[in-house]
Amino acid sequence: MSLLARPLRAAVCTVLVLSGCVTAGPAVAEAPACGHGRALRYVVAFDRGTAEPAAREQVTAACGATTVYYPQIAVAVATSGDPAFGARIGLDRAFSAQAERLAAQRVTEARPQPARATLPVTDPARVPTTDLRGQQWDMRMINAGGAGEGSRDVVVGVLDSGIDPNHPDLAGALDRDDSAGCLTGEPDRAPSAWAPTTSVHGTHVAGIIAAAGDGRGTTGVAPGVRVASVKVIDDRGYADPEAAVCGLMWAASRHLRLTNSSFFVNPWTLSCIRGDDRGVVHEVLARAVEYSTSAGTLNVAAATNEAVDLTPSARSGSPGPGSGCEALPAALRDVVAVSAVGSDRVKAGYSSYGLGVIDVTAPGGEAGECVLSTVPGGYAPLCGTSMAAPHVTGVLALLASALPNAGPRQLRRTLDAQAMPMPCPADYDLTGDGTQDAYCAGYEGFNGFYGHGMVDALAAAVPRGKPDPAR
Repeated sequence: MSLLARPLRAAVCTVLVLSGCVTAGPAVAEAPACGHGRALRYVVAFDRGTAEPAAREQVTAACGATTVYYPQIAVAVATSGDPAFGARIGLDRAFSAQAERLAAQRVTEARPQPARATLPVTDPARVPTTDLRGQQWDMRMINAGGAGEGSRDVVVGVLDSGIDPNHPDLAGALDRDDSAGCLTGEPDRAPSAWAPTTSVHGTHVAGIIAAAGDGRGTTGVAPGVRVASVKVIDDRGYADPEAAVCGLMWAASRHLRLTNSSFFVNPWTLSCIRGDDRGVVHEVLARAVEYSTSAGTLNVAAATNEAVDLTPSARSGSPGPGSGCEALPAALRDVVAVSAVGSDRVKAGYSSYGLGVIDVTAPGGEAGECVLSTVPGGYAPLCGTSMAAPHVTGVLALLASALPNAGPRQLRRTLDAQAMPMPCPADYDLTGDGTQDAYCAGYEGFNGFYGHGMVDALAAAVPRGKPDPAR
């Protein structure tokens, strides 16, 4: 039975008694004695259609406080200092990434990670002006050089660690009005909430998408389009489910055409074992993606750098080579999942893969030849599927510019149709030890390593066909 098809647990029934529901017995339930401890954040999935007052009442009765409620998807973000909050709401309905990390620390007696150094404020006058396009092998691989510019009407939500507002290659592209911080699960439009503080990651991703084509520094796949900084990754590098839900819902509310998610939801490495808690995370993210897609936003996500087979058949219990792992949000049905290749056009060793999961591939680089892009104060190379995904998002931004009336479905179909097919490699022995390091299932037009193939920016700039009225 699906997560939300199940009847409410006894803890939730108690909540209904407190709100005045009639019960079979004459006993009158008393409010629970709330425990006191460290206040933690929870994401809570309610039955679809639950009204906000009812959801807030249930959270309060379980010794929590509602931070925000998203009625479109019946998901709340709440805080509670009571260790029993999750059990009262229902462990199949509530999850706290903070609690999960604290429990892991207690088991391993690990010390908290030291705070990362704060990024210096970028001085635009000190950013190098040398033309670095000659070092952008990644742009040549996807034919981005001659693709031209995108439209300023296209705004891409960069769900990441923040975008440097002072970088000269991004200052003109940054859409401050559509930027927000989502670390608490509730959008905060203050610049301090969405600006980067310790990580260069979001600025690097934004530059791959939209760095200005002014002959200085690097140039993005779709110069001319705008980017919104939607901060979902905190200063320790965590992307908690409530932050991801907030980012997706914010993008939908602002009618952004695209989002880029170069992260996977923490605190696990990957959701390789599905318990109630992982089911909650999958459910709330799936609802947020489904809603944002219906609102006109197409979401792109990195396949992760865990080098695991994400083939879904293994998770469903059917025969298959997959690991049973699930990368969120990349593995969700409505998300464009992206694997990474190196400069040799072969799947990077770190890139996760999976038949039926990977949609397309793009340059992510390998050690020694990474992807050059913007960082606070200048430019730097980074490798990963985090770098591959924004290449795809940039290509989609060009498509959205050329097809202003196209919805997510048509953009996705056109992207797939224009991709350059790539066959499975005949030999994938990266270490030279005589053993295949991964197995590629499928055929040239669609396989687990590359999906439909390498994205093509030049084809996207001049798409064929007319917008689909069905969007």
